[in-house]
Amino acid sequence: MENIEVGIIMGSKSDLKVMAEAAKVLEELEVTFEVTIVSAHRTPERMVEYAQAAKERGIKTIIAGAGGAAHLPGMVASLTTLPVIGVPVKSSNSIDGWDSVLSILQMPGGVPVATVALDGAKNAGILAAQIVGTSNVKVAENLAEFKKQLKTKVMESVEDLETNGWKSKKIGF
Repeated sequence: MENIEVGIIMGSKSDLKVMAEAAKVLEELEVTFEVTIVSAHRTPERMVEYAQAAKERGIKTIIAGAGGAAHLPGMVASLTTLPVIGVPVKSSNSIDGWDSVLSILQMPGGVPVATVALDGAKNAGILAAQIVGTSNVKVAENLAEFKKQLKTKVMESVEDLETNGWKSKKIGF
């Protein structure tokens, strides 16, 4: 069986459209992961079991997405020593997503949750890969190439802009 490095969990299936972005970037960076539903409110026993067993199963970090009251990331973080990355999800019962953002962001001292932007699962995937990359050379190399491609895209945009008559004024570069 393949060693799973990242756990992607979410409070409900409706969060999958957001959380799939984390899976896509992890797949691109060749990071092994699993995806499942773990509700802090509807299946608390499953949440406890998942969080407490994750490290023993070889998982290096957990990405937890949740909307509304968004207790999943913080509760999971309280049950494990693994880094937890919270993804606030703008859900149908959300107050413009702010309830989710603040629920994940405002953790008490001693129970940190790294929090990305509202619906920011792609960045959660990249952050998880960076955590894994501290001990996985192949993932670190893939990340370096990924970052290089980001720079290339920007420089291609600069060239395209200037080719189409938009010259930047020299401001220190």
